[in-house]
Amino acid sequence: MTEMQKSGIITICGRPNVGKSTLTNAFVGEKVAIVTNKPQTTRNRISAILNRGNCQFVFVDTPGLHRPRTRLGDYMVDVVKQSVSGVDGILLLVEPIPHIGGPEEQLIARIREERCPAALVINKIDALERKEDLLAVIETYSKAHEFQAVVPLSAKTGEGVEDLLELLEGWLPEGPRLFPEGVVSDQPERQMMAEILREKLLLCLEEEIPHGAAVEITRFIEREDEVIECDATIYCEKNSHKGIIIGKGGKMLKKISSLARGDMERFMGTKIYLQTWVKVKERWRDNVNLIRDFGYREE
Repeated sequence: MTEMQKSGIITICGRPNVGKSTLTNAFVGEKVAIVTNKPQTTRNRISAILNRGNCQFVFVDTPGLHRPRTRLGDYMVDVVKQSVSGVDGILLLVEPIPHIGGPEEQLIARIREERCPAALVINKIDALERKEDLLAVIETYSKAHEFQAVVPLSAKTGEGVEDLLELLEGWLPEGPRLFPEGVVSDQPERQMMAEILREKLLLCLEEEIPHGAAVEITRFIEREDEVIECDATIYCEKNSHKGIIIGKGGKMLKKISSLARGDMERFMGTKIYLQTWVKVKERWRDNVNLIRDFGYREE
């Protein structure tokens, strides 16, 4: 007898920098979402697909819920709110701290509205000196909402990830696969290339500049010899930022491009010829048309 196919959508939500993208990558076993130690690294909703036995999980990685200060910030908050609607399960990812902040309160309120199965996932337990401290975190959140499950884990080390997957299998409804076999992300290749380059900007530069930067892939051609020619433009909001991104004698831009090219080649499985430029678009984060042009579109 053929085993019944199950598939479903699980949203991962939480405040900025809590480890949502790291957990997404841990679920699927490869890098589909960029990861840095800076808040608001993720700007778009990213779906990562895991096929496991008769189950297909579609994990939705969302931007961190924060107080928006720009039109781009408004867009990111809207993405979070839309992503917890009409799904099969929600994971509220938190740090092992016995305190519920504003972002968590808002997300718990949304979970109540949706009446959707939800698990409290306490991340970064590898950083805890005493595992007993988890009890205070669990008690605090249990008073705020009756979660279907509480799962402590470390997305970084993988501890507890398998336990969470086993729990989520029970949440998936019966039905056909939502994505074909072999697909690991819903992100177009151009978008993935842009995100990889933006990740290296975040890793190499100071706090203020990367958040005012966007990346657009303006040319993406696969040659007959399987080499991919990729042209990318980095947009920033100030001339002074442009100079910092380029660096003395172009050294910083070369460093960023070299790091990005390595990850792009690993992702695409072929050689990449990457050319990068830097341009200024003042206050682009408050320009709705430019926000859309750079790939941040509401679905």
